This record gives sequence, C-alpha cells and structure tokens, in this order.
Amino acid sequence: MTKGQETAQRLIAIVVIMAMLGVMGIPLTVIFFFSTVVYFVWRAVQRSEQQDVKNIFDFYISANEVLRDDEKRWYGFEISSVVVEGERVQALMPDPPPLVYFALGALYQRAGDHEAAAEHLAYVIEDERGDEGARVQPSPELRRYVEVLRRIERDPVEAPQTMAAIRSLERARRTRAAAMLDESREKIRARAVESVAALPAQDATDKGPHSLPGKRQTPNAANPTMPPPISDVLRDLYEEEKKTA
Repeated sequence: MTKGQETAQRLIAIVVIMAMLGVMGIPLTVIFFFSTVVYFVWRAVQRSEQQDVKNIFDFYISANEVLRDDEKRWYGFEISSVVVEGERVQALMPDPPPLVYFALGALYQRAGDHEAAAEHLAYVIEDERGDEGARVQPSPELRRYVEVLRRIERDPVEAPQTMAAIRSLERARRTRAAAMLDESREKIRARAVESVAALPAQDATDKGPHSLPGKRQTPNAANPTMPPPISDVLRDLYEEEKKTA
C-alpha cells in the first residue's frame, strides 16, 4: 500500500464516522469538534512516524561519516554520541534493518568495545534474521522504512547524501563485515589471555615460614613443649631411690 492510498483510506474512515454521528442526531458543533481532534491526532501520529524513519537515515549519514577511510581523527565522545543515536534508532522498531546492526557493530569496533562489536556483527553474519530476504512478516515500522528507502533508491536526487551513505555502508558490510567480526573476536581472546597472564603468581613463601613444600608440620613441632624444671626431676629421683632402698 502506497502512502497516498493509506491517506485516502484514513480520510474515508473519518468521513464515514462523521456521517454516522450525523445520522445519530449528534449536534454539528460536537461533530466538528470531534473531527478536529481526530485530524490533529492523526497528523501528530503521522509526523511521529515520519520522524522515526528520518532518524534511521540520519543515523546512516552520521555513522558513515565516522567510518569512512579518511585522515579525519574523531574524538571519543563524538563516536559515543553516534553510538547512542544508533541504539536509539535500533529501539524504534521490533525488527530494525540489518544495516543498522552493521553500522552499530562497526562503530563499537571503532570505539574499542569489541564485545558489543562482535555481538552486532555476528547478528549480521551468522543470524538468519541478518538477511533481508528472511524478513517476510515486517512490522509497520519496517514497512514504512522500506517504502522510504525504495523511494530514495528510485530517485537518488531526492536525498543524495542519504543514498551515498547507504551505498557506502552496504559496500562495507558486503566486503568487510566478516573480517571485522574475526578481528573483534581475536581482540576478545587476546584480552582474555592477557587477563589470565596478569594474575599474580602464588609463591610458597606467601603462605608463611611453616608451609614449605614437602614438609608436614606436626602439632608438637609447631608448638614445642617446655621441659620440666630441674628441681622436679631431682625430687622424682630422690623419691624413687627411697622406694628401692
């Protein structure tokens, strides 16, 4: 269904509702007030839907500007700002376009967050939902996005900057996505190995002087018993001699 057909259907629905209210004998002022409210609500919803689609294409432009291979050096907070924009776009619909996932994964890799990069890039490369051909039951949001996308593709002059960004991101997705995923996973593995190697070695001397390997300590060795006083020893000998005399 085209945008014009959808608009025509909504207008017909409003006219039918107004006619039914008139047949029911509702005053004309009430019908007019009701129609005005419905019209403004409809326009607000329509503008919100159009803005959501526009946000997706604006994200493509921002992401492509950061990811292009040029000599421009970006501040970390600039990349983070585009990532936040992408996350917000991703939450606009239950089935975001795969190109959004790729752009976010590439941005996360550029920012050094390889765990998030691998997650998004794996969705594009390894998940069947990362293929546009598998989307046979689109949400209304995805359907509106595709309608605008096809209109731009048919007439690139309508939005040349947007079309250039889409083509650049699609080319990078086709030629570099797999290598980028492997790179992020390698970085994750290398970081895990470094974390294990950085653990402090447990030395035997850290356990104390009485914990030498191969030597078992007995209670008496750890706490030696003091010998009895010499006077007690002499007294015992004297008493024993008297008994034997």
